[in-house]
Amino acid sequence: MAAHQKNVNKADINSVPPGDDAALPLDIMGLFFFAYRDFTGDADALLERQDFGRAHHRVLYFVNLRPGMPVADLLDILKITKQSLARVLRQLIDNGYIEQKTGHADRRQRLLHATDKGRQFFRTLSVTQASRIEAAIASLPPGSRKIVTQFMVGMVDPADRSTLDRLNLTKGI
Repeated sequence: MAAHQKNVNKADINSVPPGDDAALPLDIMGLFFFAYRDFTGDADALLERQDFGRAHHRVLYFVNLRPGMPVADLLDILKITKQSLARVLRQLIDNGYIEQKTGHADRRQRLLHATDKGRQFFRTLSVTQASRIEAAIASLPPGSRKIVTQFMVGMVDPADRSTLDRLNLTKGI
């Protein structure tokens, strides 16, 4: 909970006079709710069949995005406790979706790799989400993908922008 609180800009909250809802982007906020609900819904159903949740999906996403990712990097990206990650990782490892290897240079380092089963499950989870994104972008004027990407990057805490670059999530902008 504390990790989320640090991202709240109290100056922004306090700059809106009480009762002045017109100053809030309530339409965009509502659209975010529905978009996120529908974006995650199909994946949630697949995850539930495996007794997994969104935390498992996030781990699978980043481990597939960057094979060999150290556990420490994953903790930094997800902004969750070691205990929370350990529980999720244990389930993914025990079920054969992820394997953990010792670092070559630093034997204390734990590097995460998706197994074939983990890569296939990640692909299955991603196909519906990718088609939803592509359909939405296809309905926009040419060049909109870049604008959508810039908007999403603009929503990210500036302290995390270098992480987006390292993960190659800002290509094309």
